[in-house]
Amino acid sequence: MTTVLIADDQPLQRFGFRMLLESQDDMTVLDEAANGTEAVRKAAELRPDVVLMDVRMPGLDGIEATRRITASGDRTRVLILTTFDLDEYAYAGLRAGASGFLVKDAQPEDLLSGIRAVAFGDAVVAPALTRRLLDAYVHHLPVGGSASSSMPSPPDPRLAALTDREREILTVIGKGWTNTEIAARLHLAESTVKTHVGRVLAKTGSRDRVQAVICAYETGLVQP
Repeated sequence: MTTVLIADDQPLQRFGFRMLLESQDDMTVLDEAANGTEAVRKAAELRPDVVLMDVRMPGLDGIEATRRITASGDRTRVLILTTFDLDEYAYAGLRAGASGFLVKDAQPEDLLSGIRAVAFGDAVVAPALTRRLLDAYVHHLPVGGSASSSMPSPPDPRLAALTDREREILTVIGKGWTNTEIAARLHLAESTVKTHVGRVLAKTGSRDRVQAVICAYETGLVQP
């Protein structure tokens, strides 16, 4: 059973999400939160598998709430919900530790599959959408990342422990390749790819594939 906390300041929106989620045999809504402060408190108390997090809420916003929830080290994962005109906020949410994001007008089946994927430790952002998001806001990267000038910068410590193959895997993850595509194009067994991806996530300190994509951009392995 996947447990969910819904964080949104719109009562009708929360009601709609609850109705959808509770129609599923494998999901249950533990509670709702109308702002970021409530979301942080209830996530700590209830320890849901997934928090559906709106970005714009009164008081503590969804981005800071996401940062606090993921920084706690608990197992709870955050799925950002946003609208197309809030891409910048979604990017900030991913940087804060969210496991992915969906737009609020997504199809119900996409939201449900997204929640399940996040609950099992996967990322739910479509690769092409991830790239567009990072390309659009790559100027937010710190100096020394791919958005910096042509001046040389010291090697990023996150890359130091990677083997050549793992660095290659991180690069193509950043380009949005799926495990199946990596296996086919690099002539590897898919089980081998999964092993490499797991090692890349561990060595770079990435919570999931979305965070690995961000790492690839920040370290300059992938250029916008």
